[in-house]
Amino acid sequence: MKALVVYDSAYGNTEAIAKAIGGACQAIVLRVGEVKPDHLEGLAFLIVGSPTQAFQSLPSVKAFLKNLTAGSIKGVKVASFDTRVDVKQVGNRFLTFLVRLFGYAAEPIMSALVKKGGVCAGEPIGFIVSDKEGPLLDGEIERAIQWATALVG
Repeated sequence: MKALVVYDSAYGNTEAIAKAIGGACQAIVLRVGEVKPDHLEGLAFLIVGSPTQAFQSLPSVKAFLKNLTAGSIKGVKVASFDTRVDVKQVGNRFLTFLVRLFGYAAEPIMSALVKKGGVCAGEPIGFIVSDKEGPLLDGEIERAIQWATALVG
């Protein structure tokens, strides 16, 4: 099964998660700017991830999704993830309200993948960082491995 993990990362946290996911499902792992059209040929599984910044994915990830050609991922199983701060730990009511209003990056990534013809393989997921620049909370790499393993079965 040919699988691909596409990501971008601002501080290295999303990259660490992407590499853990890729290792768990024996996927090619590429930063979004490295993806070429031939990487999508014969693909069985595509996983896309981004840090959540300003309640959305990075512009590079949005551009990648927008530029996927029609039919390039038709029938491909897709999944999405993000890295995010846990608003419960922050304890800021206004931030909690904004997250409820705008959400995180993983959900719109999944929506874009499905609109391009992908088949949702699982719910979008977020991995928690302790602060804007990280680090990842203890256990998040292991959780990413478990998630990826469950996705690909």
